[in-house]
Amino acid sequence: MKISFSPPYIDEDVIKEVDDSLRSGWITTGPKVKALEEETEKLLRCPACSAVNSWMSGAILSLRWLGLKSDDEVIVPAYTYCATALAVIEAGAKPVMVDIGEDMTIDTEKILQAINPHTKAIIPVDIGGIPCNYLRIKEIINSQEILKLYTPNSDNQDKLGRIMILSDSAHSIGAKINSQSVANYVDICVLSFHAVKNITSAEGGMICLNLPTPFDNKELKKWFRVMSLNGQTKDAFTKNQLASWRYDVLGGGMKCNMPDVNAAIALAQIRKYDYLLKERKRIFNRYNSCLQKFKWTKLPFETIENGEDSHKENIESSYHLYPLRILDINEQQRDDMIMKLAETEIATNVHYIPMPSLTVFKNMGFDISNYPIANKVFKQEITLPLYPQLTDEQVDFVLENLIRVHDEVVAQK
Repeated sequence: MKISFSPPYIDEDVIKEVDDSLRSGWITTGPKVKALEEETEKLLRCPACSAVNSWMSGAILSLRWLGLKSDDEVIVPAYTYCATALAVIEAGAKPVMVDIGEDMTIDTEKILQAINPHTKAIIPVDIGGIPCNYLRIKEIINSQEILKLYTPNSDNQDKLGRIMILSDSAHSIGAKINSQSVANYVDICVLSFHAVKNITSAEGGMICLNLPTPFDNKELKKWFRVMSLNGQTKDAFTKNQLASWRYDVLGGGMKCNMPDVNAAIALAQIRKYDYLLKERKRIFNRYNSCLQKFKWTKLPFETIENGEDSHKENIESSYHLYPLRILDINEQQRDDMIMKLAETEIATNVHYIPMPSLTVFKNMGFDISNYPIANKVFKQEITLPLYPQLTDEQVDFVLENLIRVHDEVVAQK
């Protein structure tokens, strides 16, 4: 039985939506992008959303909007995909890495220790779909001690009057904190619609705006749209209307708009997101039901209620990943388990190689020994397949073989 790791969810509704886009004669940014933005606003109950071609583009644009300077710092977790820190570098600032907690999300007390007058933003990462402890992060940045440290370097930094929270919610569309989306707890939430995500547009992302007064999120949405089109005031669809050719360029933006043909894929999926989320939860719970009896497993968090090593608030995952930790093995044995599962045609993954272990960041002076929890989690973690198309029979096949290969590897000690 061959089990892929994370194929996209493509059904007849997706095909029809894409076909409609192709037959319309318009495939770049246009009405389907607008519809996807509106559906995302509705799902997240977010004031304004602006589509882009990737998570990284959305993060870079957001950080550029903040007006970062070369000596400004942005705090990020050490345990995430490289784009989180690379976006900070591309925006012209310095990433500052801190360790994670046992729940695999950013350690909020490490954030507190890392803040200084250069700190302008924090990018918490909702790893696997588990929301970070945003209530504690907001408490930290709004404390009098931290507000006194804050030193703005741009007009937008000055207007905000505090450190910005930009959530890396590439994994967490549909996740909840006290029954509200992550977008309601942060200033800017950036989603990913990459091919392996809960909602995909093949490649794509979404900037979700929830900035406080005096900012007007709907007006900011227009700014982000312009900046995703090289600073041009009209997109191609608008320019293509009769006698509507004239435009202006307001500033140096990026070319990172989302095409309609991509938006069509995500549009069909987001309209049935309740069903897709329910199916992901079914698989997640089936894994949990089997694996919770083994002392060698540390299960990923689903709903956390005042967990002593985790969040104070009640949260629910988006069930994007199933990042299982195998407690009684080392890194080589973890790799051996992955290879043995592959021999059974079961694809698994590891989320993630900690950023301080990657050459680009080692060359910048980051040292993995300074991030012991991230390093420990990495050596223990195997991500199991999790997507709506998986049947109960396939999930059971994964579980049977996972238990078998674990016992084989441990027996070789």
